[in-house]
Amino acid sequence: MERQIISKRISEILGEITRLSGELRVLGATIQSAQSDDYTQLSVDAAIHAERITCRIRHLIYANAQTKKAVYLSAAADAHGIRIEQIGGVIKVTLPGLMPKRRRRMSNEFLLDPLYFALTEYAETHSVPRYRDCVVCFSHVYSRELPTRRIRDYDNLELKHILDVIAGFFLTDDTGLLCDVYNSTELGGEDCTKVSLMDKTRFRNWLYEREATL
Repeated sequence: MERQIISKRISEILGEITRLSGELRVLGATIQSAQSDDYTQLSVDAAIHAERITCRIRHLIYANAQTKKAVYLSAAADAHGIRIEQIGGVIKVTLPGLMPKRRRRMSNEFLLDPLYFALTEYAETHSVPRYRDCVVCFSHVYSRELPTRRIRDYDNLELKHILDVIAGFFLTDDTGLLCDVYNSTELGGEDCTKVSLMDKTRFRNWLYEREATL
């Protein structure tokens, strides 16, 4: 990439960072009224803005022929804390944070690209199942240190894009005829989302064991 183009893009990113800093200062000023709609909206706006900045910096990295996209995204997956494991025939994918609301969907690229490469690496080094008649369970984990009023209705969450990426590796088809989707909420040490995939025959025992643990 030409140096002038790189310089221009870096200047644009710096401008975005300055605007983000302003948003965070305003957010800090409203911290005493954390229950207000203003605080909620400002915090979401700042988070989405930060994600856009990250994606723009990624594009600068990709433009450098010496840096392979797969290598970077593998490191990004580690930084996100994306974890994939298989226990007793159940695949569990742990994602950072909570799923966004449908009306304010966060950047797909920010999380989905690292997730895709994490799944690719896992599939290359592990024997992975291909579920046909299956259940996909989204466990929404909310930090117990924060107010429970943050807990949202399931039908307001954006889950489809996550499911689409995961389905490409583990599911024969995510049609409703073959795939049931189950949602649950729990309190934990920090916000995260756990996605568990299993044959329908395993779901009853999985649910019993999960409820016993909780």
